[in-house]
Amino acid sequence: MMAAGRRSGRRPGKQDTRDQILSAARLTFAQHGYDAATVRSVAASAGVDAALVYHYFGTKEKLFLAMMDAPIDPRRYVDTILDGPADRLAERMLRTALDMWDSPAGSAAVALLRSSIAHDRSARLLREFMLKRALQPIAESVETDPELAQWRANLVATQLMGLASMRYMLALEPLASATHERIIELIAPNLQRYLTGELPR
Repeated sequence: MMAAGRRSGRRPGKQDTRDQILSAARLTFAQHGYDAATVRSVAASAGVDAALVYHYFGTKEKLFLAMMDAPIDPRRYVDTILDGPADRLAERMLRTALDMWDSPAGSAAVALLRSSIAHDRSARLLREFMLKRALQPIAESVETDPELAQWRANLVATQLMGLASMRYMLALEPLASATHERIIELIAPNLQRYLTGELPR
């Protein structure tokens, strides 16, 4: 017979704690946005010590990637894109993006994009994270004016997200079956203008 007052069922384990932190992260990031949310605020919402969040996830960026179930961290590719002359920046960006999207992890990334677009909260978080994590650092590498750098990052996002949507989500032909070189040849000049061309103030 079970002693009076003792709870039945299995004791909470590591997976329970991890899931508890992820649930708190979804709420915290949704309420405060990526920049304003902190590991400490996530820990407080989860009712755990901040050290436990770091133990399971390491950094705020990795926590966010786990929360979004993101298969790719775009920040990993920024250094590769920036490594070279500024007038070939768009070409390197497109080549990196196409290689990534056509990889096994890229299929999961496109699925994440598709599901996030359908939900306002997820779309806002993914948009903010992509801009801060990847596009903004690239734009700032070639633009010293903060306002123009933000515009450049936004314009680049329209081009890349449009390409991803039309090529991978809607499979628009002949774009869907075009080679990487053909896509780069046609799109890179416009993307390069967004990155380094003159923008009206």
